[in-house]
Amino acid sequence: MEKPSEKILIVDDESSIRKIISFQLERSGYETISAANGREGVEAARRHSPDLILLDLMMPEMDGHQVVEALKADYLTSQIPIIILTAKFAKSDRMAGLSAGVNDYLTKPFELAELLVRIRNVLDWSKKQRSANPLTGLPGNVSIEEELEKAIRTGDRFSVVYVDLDNFKAYNDYYGYNQGDKAIRELARILIDGKKQIGSGDEFVGHIGGDDFLYIAPPAIADAIGHWVIDEFAKMRATLIRPDDLRKGHIEVRGRTGEVTRYPLLSVTLAIVSNEDCEIDHVAKVGDLASEVKVFGKSIPGSVLVKDRRIEKSEPVIAAGEETESAS
Repeated sequence: MEKPSEKILIVDDESSIRKIISFQLERSGYETISAANGREGVEAARRHSPDLILLDLMMPEMDGHQVVEALKADYLTSQIPIIILTAKFAKSDRMAGLSAGVNDYLTKPFELAELLVRIRNVLDWSKKQRSANPLTGLPGNVSIEEELEKAIRTGDRFSVVYVDLDNFKAYNDYYGYNQGDKAIRELARILIDGKKQIGSGDEFVGHIGGDDFLYIAPPAIADAIGHWVIDEFAKMRATLIRPDDLRKGHIEVRGRTGEVTRYPLLSVTLAIVSNEDCEIDHVAKVGDLASEVKVFGKSIPGSVLVKDRRIEKSEPVIAAGEETESAS
């Protein structure tokens, strides 16, 4: 099934400019909508929900600044990115637009090649912003799926490492949601630091949701980052767990009916799947393989790294990485 083209709204009071830009954008694979003035542009944005707006600054009745103000004040249109196209290049206008939420400026006359590059950059940025997890700012599920598809498509050797906190619900109930959010942010920080300290810094780290993360890296680097994450989590854990609970080695959570259940302390499980020994030809297969490895990892007390060493057409052999029970 062909992916639908991105929709761009062109708002300019000069008919010739609208037609030229529309023609060139449609040749480049975009869908376009045109509006002849600011009021039409605001209505078109509300009606069609474009992916991007190209907006002339100097228009009669309702100029570009007023259009931006109207769009940003409306919940339905406030997140649509905007590129200003203008012959007016005063610094005060640029500053006013940027302060109001404009994403980019392009001065008339402009080259088509530059316009296309700026459009692509803003659209890519917008997609990542929509996908980003609000708690950590890391790329979310849309970006994660794209990165997995890209890794599969290249044919290179790669590992996908699923990372999540053990006993997180009990921790959240016991310490409260603010502390739970802190634990998630700290794990995100460790993962980002890991790719910088151990990897090249270009490895992908995504936030699936809640306390679930993943990263994608070449196999050797993926393993090394995983062990680094476990070590760093052990060092950081004292900031998340009270000293008396660390001494006890567990927490006791009271349920809704009054019963008290004992839970192990917060730890981290990393489950690695790789295409080194097993063909991975679809994103869904990554998840299927990882779910089995994660179950095995969760059965081991403490922070642990587990790996699927499955050979195609044979029984799976799942090997545990270095377990850090003493740090748990």
